Amino acid sequence: MPKRLLALALALLAAVAADALAEDVPLQLTPRPAKAVKAPKSGPIAQLSAAEAVTRANAWLDAARVLTADFVQIGPGGKRAEGQLSVDRPGRMLFKYASPARFEIVADGRSVAIIDHKLNTQDEYFIGQTPLKFLLSDHIDLAKDTKVLSVAQDESSVTIEVEDKATLGGTAHLELIFDPATFALKQWTVIDAQGFQTIVTLFNMDLRSKPDPALFHIDETTPSAMGRGR
Repeated sequence: MPKRLLALALALLAAVAADALAEDVPLQLTPRPAKAVKAPKSGPIAQLSAAEAVTRANAWLDAARVLTADFVQIGPGGKRAEGQLSVDRPGRMLFKYASPARFEIVADGRSVAIIDHKLNTQDEYFIGQTPLKFLLSDHIDLAKDTKVLSVAQDESSVTIEVEDKATLGGTAHLELIFDPATFALKQWTVIDAQGFQTIVTLFNMDLRSKPDPALFHIDETTPSAMGRGR
C-alpha cells in the first residue's frame, strides 16, 4: 500500500482515488481558538459551555448503537468520493464506496481492514491503532479518549476539535461537527500527522435499522501487501 494511502487510511479510515494520492503538497491544520464557545448570532439554539457541548456530543455518540448513512468524502487535492457508511457498535463498521471504487474499509469488532480490490490485497490494524474510537467504542467519552482542543458554536453547527495521540503513524487532529439542536454527528474532518486533510459529510442517516452482520466480515485469506498490524 502506498505510504500516502496508509497515512490517510490510518488517520481517517477512508480511501481516495489514485489521482488524489499523487498530490504532493499536504494541507496544513489551521489552529482554532482554544476552548472557546462562540455564541450564536441569532435563532433559538441556546449557547452552551464547552463542557456542556462535549457532554451532549458524548450522549449522542454513545446512544448511536447502529447507524447507516450516505456519505461524501473530500480528500486532499479536492478529490470527491461517495458511498454508504454502516456502523454496528461496538467495533463494526463498513465504508462502502460507490463504483468505480478501488478501496473498501471494514471493521469486524477487533481489527480494521483496508481492502484494495484492484491489487486484491488488504492491510489490517487493531481498532485502537486508529481514530475510530469516537465512532466505534462501546462507551464514548471524548474528553477521556482524546484531548479536547476547542469547542465552537454558531447557528448551524457545534464543532469539537480533538487530538488523538494513540493512532499508528502519529498524532491526528479531528474536527467533529454536530447539529446544534439534536447533536447528531453531521461531518468530521481529519488532519493526520503529515498534515493531510480529509472531510467526510453524512446524509440520510438511519439510527434504527440494524445493518446486516455479514457486512462486517474480514476475509483472512486475502493476501496483504505490507503485513498485518496485529
